[in-house]
Amino acid sequence: MDEREARASLKDLGERLAKARSELPEKSAARGTPPTSNALAFGLRIGLELVVAVVVSVAIGWAIDGWLGTKPAAMVVMFFLGVAAGMWNVYRAVSGMGSKVGARSGKAGAAGDDEDED
Repeated sequence: MDEREARASLKDLGERLAKARSELPEKSAARGTPPTSNALAFGLRIGLELVVAVVVSVAIGWAIDGWLGTKPAAMVVMFFLGVAAGMWNVYRAVSGMGSKVGARSGKAGAAGDDEDED
């Protein structure tokens, strides 16, 4: 393979890649599936929600144990509360998968919606 053939091959490859990249968003929008990067980001968010809730709650339990001198008790209780809070965060994230960030559920007259009432 000489240099001209290699350049032609690379040019052809570049054209095919450009065509595939231009068709990718159209195909995923037509099927209604999110692109791979969004799915990966959502998966990482779900994992992080759970891990951070547990780590923060265990750290708070450890600090309470050090302050009160009740070595493993508060940490164990806070661990289970952290797991529950993490699971709740994961549930909320998954159930609101199609909604925008910060969007309300649309229930008119629900508790907490009376901000404008005076």
